Amino acid sequence: MKTSLRDLDVGERGKVAGFVKGSTAYRKKLLAMGLTRGTAFTVNRVAPLGDPVEINVRGFALSLRKDEAAAVLVEKED
Repeated sequence: MKTSLRDLDVGERGKVAGFVKGSTAYRKKLLAMGLTRGTAFTVNRVAPLGDPVEINVRGFALSLRKDEAAAVLVEKED
């Protein structure tokens, strides 16, 4: 089941499944930061108002704004 990165809770793991259509500005930026299709990550923290979201990807912590996180489609891992 594909969902948005913004919808995951702290501690959940997932893989990047793709990007929302029409998010080309964010897509280039996110690809440059290492969020390529199939990349595994873990949600570390979410700010009280949901912005930003911190994930652990490829051995480093990456903080994404709410709009950026909404542009990433993910598959949850069990």
